[in-house]
Amino acid sequence: MKTTKISFPNQNGDKLSAKLELPIDTKPHNFAIFAHCFTCNKNFAAVNNISRALTQEGLGVLRFDFTGLGDSEGKFSDTNFSTNITDLVAASDYLHEFYKPPSLLIGHSLGGAAVLVARHQIESIKAVATIGAPAHPEHVTNLFNNGLEEIKTTGKANVNIGGRPFEIKKQFIDDLESINSKNYIGNLNAGLLIFHSPNDKIVGIENATHIFKAAKHPRSFISLDGADHLLTKKEDSIFAGSLIASWSKRYLDFPEQKNLSTASQVVTRTSNDGFTTDIKSGNHYQTADEPEDVGGNDFGPTPYHYLLAALGACTSMTLRMYADRKNIALDEVSVHLSHEKSYLEDCENCETSRSKIDKIDRIIEMEGKFNPGEKEKLLEIADKCPVHRTLHNQVIVNTALKG
Repeated sequence: MKTTKISFPNQNGDKLSAKLELPIDTKPHNFAIFAHCFTCNKNFAAVNNISRALTQEGLGVLRFDFTGLGDSEGKFSDTNFSTNITDLVAASDYLHEFYKPPSLLIGHSLGGAAVLVARHQIESIKAVATIGAPAHPEHVTNLFNNGLEEIKTTGKANVNIGGRPFEIKKQFIDDLESINSKNYIGNLNAGLLIFHSPNDKIVGIENATHIFKAAKHPRSFISLDGADHLLTKKEDSIFAGSLIASWSKRYLDFPEQKNLSTASQVVTRTSNDGFTTDIKSGNHYQTADEPEDVGGNDFGPTPYHYLLAALGACTSMTLRMYADRKNIALDEVSVHLSHEKSYLEDCENCETSRSKIDKIDRIIEMEGKFNPGEKEKLLEIADKCPVHRTLHNQVIVNTALKG
């Protein structure tokens, strides 16, 4: 995925630090916003894994630090659950202005409780996914231990959460108590996917039961058996991300796949979206493009890069075949290639000394246990690969209109 660091203002003008994750080979057809857990931040490893799974399915993902956390401006002690909601709305406003309105909300832990409420303030949302979310945001006060009583009596207290001190004010508690989460969940009017682990020691599995019972259909539950609350095992967050991507197709507008078909060996298709080109070669699909600095989207290799790839692949395959036949202990071969058009003053086949010719530099890297002369013979064989020969032969391209 392609990651871009951005920022956008919250309701008070503080800049919220964010990362926008985009697919590497296409423009995103939908956008999701990810709300992290209480006192976490956008760089949480599980968030990165989930974002990657979504971008692989063509979605863009905006993940950001809530006010006063991570790299975002503002004072954490002045925030509360309601300001988390307005931060989510601010993230939605950013996407609406510069890209397209978000259609998917994802929230982890208290972030899950937040997206269940924020959905009611973001009209474009069609689906919501929660991971280890409490049924009521007030659940987070369980993390305050003995500090809760001090907060209520003195108005504030420093509490230790995850080994870090945070100042919590009474307004934070009052705000949590004012939220009627059951009402928000019951009137979600969006697809709901609930992830929870029966092994969660921070937010018990009964919270998932309460959310599921409070919600109306369409609603789904998936158990993250064996996972902890923070999804510290990489496979757990990858699993969640891939399922969210697949499940969301029932609720989001995914573009219809236009199948490429041809009686020839290869077919390419370039629409009106710049240089981005779809390729079907046999049963395989690829994308070609040009770099952004020449007007492309950089969603795939350039045509010349595909040419180099063809030569490189053919070279290494030919060496592999020859080594196997001659019992040469070739363990691995890598081919490094570059292409340029250059002036060669002493070119015998050029019409003028200033004619440009195509030059390909090919560097072959071989690993293995070789007998004397074997590497030199393999280097000689490299020039005999079929693609290499085609490039040196006279090539006739017949062009005709179809239909």
